[in-house]
Amino acid sequence: MKKKVLILVKTYPAISTKYGETVCTAGITEEGEWIRIYPIPFRKIDFNKRYSKYDWIELELTKNSKDFRPESFRPVDPNHIVKLGHIDSDRDTWLERRSFVLKNVYTNMSKLIEDAKDKEKCTSLAVFKPTKILDFTYEKTESFWDPKKIKALESEHSQGSLFETNDLDDITEFEVVDKVPYKFKFKFQDETGKESNLMIEDWETGMLYWKRLKVYEGDEQKACDYVKKTYFEDFSKTKDYHFILGTTLKHHYLSKNPFVIIGDFRPKPIKQPGLFGT
Repeated sequence: MKKKVLILVKTYPAISTKYGETVCTAGITEEGEWIRIYPIPFRKIDFNKRYSKYDWIELELTKNSKDFRPESFRPVDPNHIVKLGHIDSDRDTWLERRSFVLKNVYTNMSKLIEDAKDKEKCTSLAVFKPTKILDFTYEKTESFWDPKKIKALESEHSQGSLFETNDLDDITEFEVVDKVPYKFKFKFQDETGKESNLMIEDWETGMLYWKRLKVYEGDEQKACDYVKKTYFEDFSKTKDYHFILGTTLKHHYLSKNPFVIIGDFRPKPIKQPGLFGT
């Protein structure tokens, strides 16, 4: 089926033994339905097909038969993506973006998890508005990808990738993205006071770390502190901050809370006019 999708999420690239380096993309259709598009070998597809957040794209999709989540689809051919346009930021208020993104916003984490566990609803993508953000933390993790996955990736290159590109030189010279050696997490409360501590896997978060690491000449502590300041001070305290949450396939029914933060939505708050229009 052909679908028009407003892109809202691009996760940091991950390594899969089956698909190589992939990016999970998510967005909303014109009808307001969530769509998860996976796998996407984003850095291998034609440059003019690569999309940004808030781009409208059109592509052929088929239901992912190995993923029970109703929002999950596979691209028939990522190199046949058509970019249709972009929703600009509309200054600070992001009114047009808000009209699509904020149609259905959760504020109760227990309700969201209940809808995820419900066999009929099986909600696995959602916008969530935290009532209070308590902290943004980071912790050291592995600095390198699993060698088995890297070996599978090398094998993929030698045999031909899942989605062939038109430029064979790109395949030969392709280098796997560096693994972010930290886990970044938000600690927050919902409207009932329930606390959650969820990891953020947004592409922008990982890239911010690498950019600041270069600025600070390899000082990981300073780079991480900068990421924390950006999200905890600049974004969550000055923006009308929302999380975009997604479940992981493996933990959807197994974990108490199967969600991770896969993106965010951060316009400036809309100021209410005064009594006399001031």
